[in-house]
Amino acid sequence: MWQREIEKQQIEVEGRLWCAADRPALETLSRTEADNALRDVYVFLSEWFASGPCMQVQTSGSTGQPKQMAVEKQRMVNSACLTCAALGLKAGDTALLCMDMKYIGAKMMVVRALVAGMKLLVRPATGHPMTLIDRPVDFTAIVPLQLYNSLQTDREKTRLSECRMILVGGGAVDDNLCRLLQPLPCKVYSTYGMTETLSHIALCRLNGQQADGRYRPMEGVSLSLSKDQTLVIHAPAVCGKTLVTNDVAQLSPDGSFVILGRKDNTVNSGGIKIQIEEDEAILRRYIKVPFALTSVPDERLGEALVLLVQDGSCDLEHLKRLMSRELSVYHRPRHIFAVGQVPLTGNGKIDRRACKDMACALARQTPA
Repeated sequence: MWQREIEKQQIEVEGRLWCAADRPALETLSRTEADNALRDVYVFLSEWFASGPCMQVQTSGSTGQPKQMAVEKQRMVNSACLTCAALGLKAGDTALLCMDMKYIGAKMMVVRALVAGMKLLVRPATGHPMTLIDRPVDFTAIVPLQLYNSLQTDREKTRLSECRMILVGGGAVDDNLCRLLQPLPCKVYSTYGMTETLSHIALCRLNGQQADGRYRPMEGVSLSLSKDQTLVIHAPAVCGKTLVTNDVAQLSPDGSFVILGRKDNTVNSGGIKIQIEEDEAILRRYIKVPFALTSVPDERLGEALVLLVQDGSCDLEHLKRLMSRELSVYHRPRHIFAVGQVPLTGNGKIDRRACKDMACALARQTPA
């Protein structure tokens, strides 16, 4: 059903069919194509159809400096086959690529089209991708911001509803966004994974009767917990070694799981361990502008919790009163800083390291 042999694969991109024999033309277009998004796809296909077994991909940089890593093309094929099988994608379906080809999520959209024989539409990675298409698509993958924006206008929401399958990755999907998704007739899934797992290894249904907030691993993936209660992934088809993550998880007997936050995003303040993603989930109900929690060194507490909130319509005094009501005393940020922009990585995730650096710099400027 799936075309696993790269030399036999072909892909229709914007109505034109490409295969390994077209690599010279793809190399030329990778230098001359005026449309940046389309040119990036040609660059990828030129590398994909080259003879080498591996290609370079870049990590997102959400928890550290972005880095390049070599991955096996055949493992990317394996990952694409698992996703296509799980979602019921098939030859002739139309897939919309509207994410930055720098990252694994976008690259895997192309590979899925290659293995399943889907038609690929390519659009720039903007905040409103649904404004750029004039026809229904069967399948797309987007980040939470793109999803949220697309639900704000009737035209974009209609295009979104016409999709059969939507994957959401690259960041957390909050409760408010999940509520907005419930009326949609299409199937929307949150993904769990990272560059090392070649996109996702588990899916969580976000809307419909099957939505229960739990991720379920894909076929051939087995999970366990480390002594620190972080998720351990064994997925030999897509990753050559067992992967011990920094994601603190709760694992159920049926294999499903929820992510509580990252081990390196645990703040130890006065001996109280705070998982900042859990507190962020509470605050998202009330803070309607971009924000992030982080920490700074504190002589008395060891670490002090800090809230960075994007300067705008947010009333900081009201926010302090709200947090005194909604958060226990140990979970209330010791510092609240209004900033011009909350640092994000290139694919829209909170840049945790940059947030910490910003908070430390602002704390030094603030009188004790």
